[in-house]
Amino acid sequence: MNIGIFFAAFVVLALVGWAVAEFKGKNFTYTVSEEEEEAAHHEAVFRSKTEMGIKDVIKIISTKGFKSC
Repeated sequence: MNIGIFFAAFVVLALVGWAVAEFKGKNFTYTVSEEEEEAAHHEAVFRSKTEMGIKDVIKIISTKGFKSC
């Protein structure tokens, strides 16, 4: 009998999680920020087959890392 209760609780928990995920997916939208667009542009330039100068490479490659708070 304990297995049946465990299975029923698992199914209920899975359905609740699925309902929350569906709610979040339908009600919250994602917008691309300017920084992400710029990064995508740099990635496209980096992957292009054109030859870049050292100044272009330095602009794309981050040598300073992320700023900490």
